[in-house]
Amino acid sequence: MQFSSKLLEDAVNEMAQLPGIGKRTALRLVLHLLRQPEQQTIGLAQSLSKVRAEINFCQSCYNISDKKVCEICSNPNRIGELICVVEDIRDVMAIENTSTFKGLYHVLGGKISPIDGIGPQDLKIQSLVNKVKSGEVKELIFAMSPTMEGDTTNFYIFRQIQDYDVAVSTIARGVAAGNELEYTDEITLGRSIQDRIPFETSLKS
Repeated sequence: MQFSSKLLEDAVNEMAQLPGIGKRTALRLVLHLLRQPEQQTIGLAQSLSKVRAEINFCQSCYNISDKKVCEICSNPNRIGELICVVEDIRDVMAIENTSTFKGLYHVLGGKISPIDGIGPQDLKIQSLVNKVKSGEVKELIFAMSPTMEGDTTNFYIFRQIQDYDVAVSTIARGVAAGNELEYTDEITLGRSIQDRIPFETSLKS
C-alpha cells in the first residue's frame, strides 16, 4: 500500500494494530477522522490518552474502575460470600447486563493456554485461592467460556481449592460449547447463572 504522506502511513500503521483491523480498514478509519471536525478527533485522542493514564484495576476483583475499588465491590447490597470467576472485564459486563447475579466477581485476566504461553502464574489465580483460604468465600461460580482452555482453567482452580470449605459451581451449559461468553445472549447467560450446577457434576458430563 503506497502512501502520499508519512504522517498518514504512521497513523494507519498504529490503527492497524487494533484487533480485527486490517490496513484497508485502518486507512478508511483514519481518512474518516480527517474528514471530521478537528475538535472531534482531538477529543477522541484525549479520551484514549486519559483512559490509558488514569484507569484503575479494582484492588479486590481486578475489574476496570475509576477508583481503587470498583462500584460492584464497594456496593454493600452485593453478596460478598458469592464470587463469580470470569476471564476478563467483558464477561463482567455481559453478566451484569442480565441483572440476575448479586454477588461479586474475580477477573482472572485470561485463561490457561499453554499454546499461547499463558500459565497459571500469568493469571490472577493465587489471589483467588487466598480469598478462599481466608474463609470469606462460601461459593465460587466458574463462568469461563466453555472452551478447552476455559475448562482447563476451571479444573486447575478447582484442584487448588478442593480441600477448603467452599462450594464450587459452574454455569449451566445453556451456553454452547466453544462459544465465548461475551457473545452469548443475555437471557441464555442469565439462566446459565441461575441454573448453575456443582462443578464436580460438570466433570462427569
